[in-house]
Amino acid sequence: MVSPTLLLFVRARGPDEFWRKRKIFKLAAHYRGRRRNVYSITIRNVHRALAYATKGRKLKKLDMAALWTTRLQAGCEQYGLTSETFRDALARSDIFLNRKVLSDLAIWEPRSFEALVKLSRERAAVECAPGLQEPSVMNQVYGLANLKIK
Repeated sequence: MVSPTLLLFVRARGPDEFWRKRKIFKLAAHYRGRRRNVYSITIRNVHRALAYATKGRKLKKLDMAALWTTRLQAGCEQYGLTSETFRDALARSDIFLNRKVLSDLAIWEPRSFEALVKLSRERAAVECAPGLQEPSVMNQVYGLANLKIK
């Protein structure tokens, strides 16, 4: 009878190792070459990819917030208003909409956005808020019907 030695226990890792490696290989299934087939290389690349994915989720949120801000500023400039004055006047009028909703209105519902701008413009004029300018006729996309060309 052969007595099992410590060396045999160390070498035979059994099914646990197979499933542990299989999880990593599944994550690397779309890689090419040795990055996909060699475990020591695969594990490094999978860990790096997961780290980038975590960073990417945070960066995506920041990118979207910057996009919403830019769209909102562009929509407000169209009507001669700064975005800070616009949001402040809306808040004073008890209209609490976030940047995402306001930017979507500016892009996809221009008439609704224009109504909000008029409302906030009136509130800002009453309270003498800074940031009010005359709307530029050249920038008003939907104000072209009111243009008087001589």
